[in-house]
Amino acid sequence: MLITNTADAALEPGARSDAAAPVAMRGEIAVEVADRIEAVETVWRELTAGNIESPGQSYDFIRLWVADRKVPQSHQRYVVGRVDGQAVALLPLHRKRVHGLPVFTWFPGANAGCYAPIADYDRLAALGAEGRRQLWSAMTQQLTGADAVYLRSIPMDVGGHTGLFDELGSTLAVETLYRSEYSSWEECDRLQRSKSRRKHDRQQGDRLAAMGEVGFEDVRNGADTTRAIETMFTQRSARFKAMGIRDTFVHDRLIGFYHELAKAGSGVDVRLHVLRLNGDIVAVRYNVVHNERMFCLISSMSDDPAIQNGSPGKQCLLRVMQTVFDQGIRIFDMGSGYTDEKRHWCNVQAPLRQHYIGLTPQGGVVVKAHRAFQVARAAIKANPHLKAAVRGARQLFDRVTGAKPPVATEKSE
Repeated sequence: MLITNTADAALEPGARSDAAAPVAMRGEIAVEVADRIEAVETVWRELTAGNIESPGQSYDFIRLWVADRKVPQSHQRYVVGRVDGQAVALLPLHRKRVHGLPVFTWFPGANAGCYAPIADYDRLAALGAEGRRQLWSAMTQQLTGADAVYLRSIPMDVGGHTGLFDELGSTLAVETLYRSEYSSWEECDRLQRSKSRRKHDRQQGDRLAAMGEVGFEDVRNGADTTRAIETMFTQRSARFKAMGIRDTFVHDRLIGFYHELAKAGSGVDVRLHVLRLNGDIVAVRYNVVHNERMFCLISSMSDDPAIQNGSPGKQCLLRVMQTVFDQGIRIFDMGSGYTDEKRHWCNVQAPLRQHYIGLTPQGGVVVKAHRAFQVARAAIKANPHLKAAVRGARQLFDRVTGAKPPVATEKSE
């Protein structure tokens, strides 16, 4: 473990920390770098004892990811920033090669919706803009062996504070995260559903009930999760195929990882919401819960046209909304990307930004190029005609080259 001290950091005038041990008006910054996740477990768990912004901030989620992906120790970096000996921030980073270029980034890709540095947000806010700039600079200066740092999908607002990561490199806003925040089902129902919406949901429910017996389950870690997860991925693959979209769960061999998360003792609170029709699974939602927050990672529904007439996916989500807020959930995170279900249920939109830091001259050039690519990509995604054209070109390329997805295995590699 490497420890280095840097210049003092000052609080903004009038600022204070509400944490148990207040940050001194002038604080000495120290940085620790480890290459084993176990070395930062205590700090990580202390910083995430409250709520988190994403499963990607969960120690056990990343611990299992590192093990499942067999990430070499030499490719792991855990950078802890301290002020006067108190841990304020942690950056868990994976050194990868992207198109031949070594880059530090988050461990998972788009699997968890959003990401953010793990931090004591009150202390971080108390440091002020200049203090945070010094802290991030001290932490990233200890990174060697790569040309750039690329941190995708970081919320602008975290822990009741805005702009805590403004000083962490250069930024680009390209996505939006959608959340439902309610104190109860009654509040959600009153604020989010009109009379016509309720009538529409009831009609869909009647069509589904006319096909047979409808059942809804909340399946937890260690229960019979295998069948629900396998069915979910089968349904998801059929949906991807129909839409002409790359099945990342199969291509990247991720299915085994989600089985591991759902096992007893994984440390990750997995909740599978399962809708059945005559005993058969017709819709699944794979969620992770941390304290008062629930994150939906994956959802699926039957591809049978007859069953789809009863909208099993929407009926499953309706039952989720009717139950989770009265079980203590206050924030239900549905991820980024605009969909009908988010339009119907989400009352909070959180801008997400990509953060870039060039560590070498070559990295600086690549950062500029990638920012331009992200801007173009966002424009394509926002334009239905361009999006369809790009998807058609990709499908044509796959047919011409004979590209085929790899065979899925239960254990991801």
